[in-house]
Amino acid sequence: MFQATRRRLASWYTAVTAVLLVLFASGFYLYVRNTLIDRIDDTLNHVVEVIERSLVIEPVNSPISPSSAMRVALYQVNVEASFRNNVDAAADDDHIDLEWFSPTGELLWSTLSEPLDIPLHTHRNGETVRLTDHHWSLITQLSADPNPTSQKMVLRQVTDRVERGRQVLGYLRVSHPWFEVTKPIRQLLTDLAMGGAMILISVAAIGWFLSELAIEPVRESYQHLKQFTADASHELRSPIATIQTNVQVALAEPDLNADIHQQLQVIERLTRRLGRLVDDLLFLARTDGKIVESQFTSVPLDALLMEVIEEQSANAEAADISLSLNLVDPPSLWWAGDTLPPETETDWFTVEGDRHQLVRLLINLVSNSLRYTPRGGEVSLTLQYLPKNKRSPRPTHSREYYHWQEQFEGLQVIVKDNGIGIPPEAIPHIFDRFYRVDPARPHVETAQPPGGRGIAGSGLGLAIVSAIVENHRGKIDVESQINQGTTVTVTFPVPPTN
Repeated sequence: MFQATRRRLASWYTAVTAVLLVLFASGFYLYVRNTLIDRIDDTLNHVVEVIERSLVIEPVNSPISPSSAMRVALYQVNVEASFRNNVDAAADDDHIDLEWFSPTGELLWSTLSEPLDIPLHTHRNGETVRLTDHHWSLITQLSADPNPTSQKMVLRQVTDRVERGRQVLGYLRVSHPWFEVTKPIRQLLTDLAMGGAMILISVAAIGWFLSELAIEPVRESYQHLKQFTADASHELRSPIATIQTNVQVALAEPDLNADIHQQLQVIERLTRRLGRLVDDLLFLARTDGKIVESQFTSVPLDALLMEVIEEQSANAEAADISLSLNLVDPPSLWWAGDTLPPETETDWFTVEGDRHQLVRLLINLVSNSLRYTPRGGEVSLTLQYLPKNKRSPRPTHSREYYHWQEQFEGLQVIVKDNGIGIPPEAIPHIFDRFYRVDPARPHVETAQPPGGRGIAGSGLGLAIVSAIVENHRGKIDVESQINQGTTVTVTFPVPPTN
């Protein structure tokens, strides 16, 4: 229990740290990425400003306007004179490429050997353009990297419309390869991943250590409580036994008054119930504290169930309840020409376990079903194997056979009744100690459930069942419907193959 709590605490520490790291890394990544993009856009806009200032703009003669009888002033850009000195600037370490277009969008000059054939969009704020495979060689020329990647098929571009007055002189497009952004970004992602992994490992180790410190006071308190429960239960057994013995001696007096005799009977029943409660508490305390070591031996469950049926048959008859046992025959095993070995038939329903604990488990389950089943009801017990699959593979040789235990997941004990049932919301809690389906029902003998008989339960019976099943590395499942009955299935692991 404490190890599970410690693991949950450490997991929560690590999970919260992981979420914070992801948020921080995502924010930091976006900040750096946007910063790099802004830096490239600033560089491209600076190049645009420098190129525009160096443009050689010449006036051209224009025809006389018929309406005004005046010549309209027109200008044009001398491309060769304007870009002759910018070829070296375009081939510098920044890998910036220049393109000049006419006012109609026709490419007039470019630092590329071939046109990119990209639609012209005026976008002074910068845009990202992905090229086709046809332009792969063009982009690789912009990079000094001999091993270009697919990220270099992407350009960051700024396009500006150059005007003089109302006249559009042309369009200037400046491009920059995207790998200048992706290279540092990929390195940043690698660094963030490695750093985050190291931090998470450190946090997990620190969280495991801190969870131990946090849970240590709880563990000590729980150990003291278990020890107190064990000591108190042990010390209470002797006086309870003494009281019960004295009451029984007093009840044996022949000349005892009738009223006193009735009162002593009530005391005797309550003392018996108190003794059972003390025994249950002592068992759970010793089980939690691992004080008592289980004596595991080969136990035939079929014989054990017959003993329990014989012991509980008197209570079932008194309550007019049908109590039955069904032993499911071994299924046919898939080997050719062979029958079950004699030792297999003898040990078919044998499990490894503590006989006394198994008896207590079965008695608790059967008595609980009898207590909550009305008169005229039925309680059935079934013992069977749970197969791994419907059909086992056939051996390759007629005299070979697989060990019969390898074909099954476990040995099941099914206790089924048609009693009052359990509400669905109460099923997850029925194995809790002192849990009652009806919290308002007092823990006294007169407060019996509908159809209930005998000494009222203390609320520890199913908790003991759960502890015994866990001690035998088994599992328990409960299915129930109100006024239709309850089915409890206990599955024990099959004995190891010799």
